[in-house]
Amino acid sequence: MDTESAHTPATGTPAPGNTAPGKTIELIGIHRIMHDIPHRYPFLMLDRMVEVVLNSSAIGIKNVTANENFFAGHFPNHPVMPGVMIIECMAQTAAVLVVETLGGDAAGKLVYFMSVEGAKFRRPVVPGDQLRVHIVKQRSRGNVWRFHAIARVDGVAVAEATYSAMIMDRAPTS
Repeated sequence: MDTESAHTPATGTPAPGNTAPGKTIELIGIHRIMHDIPHRYPFLMLDRMVEVVLNSSAIGIKNVTANENFFAGHFPNHPVMPGVMIIECMAQTAAVLVVETLGGDAAGKLVYFMSVEGAKFRRPVVPGDQLRVHIVKQRSRGNVWRFHAIARVDGVAVAEATYSAMIMDRAPTS
């Protein structure tokens, strides 16, 4: 399997020819993530992607900080990252993998959850943790993709789930 850097470290500019299935992209920075998916603060959950194997697997990175907006209410004086936000990190990691796999025309499309199964939360994720979301594509048929994800902190599994999603065009704006 070929390994190439998908971006130059300084600019995040895509390297030519990075969309062939099975190729590995070593790093996708925040600017490319924001090109690939429409999420923005406060709902953009990824800081970078590493070890992206097109049409196969990826690892998304979320640096969990004390100033995350959800910590104000979950829970005051005992901040814990909500499980649904960890699931959202999984979904965004998969969305970037889908867009990078499909190539240019897929950028900015919406990836909608269809199902979440077998979600398990093994330990709290707190400020200072680095969440590494490991996803593996199980299958894709048309615009429907299925993934299994395990979120880890310091190599220890903190959550996992299997989920399906559909990639769709954005609705036209009036």
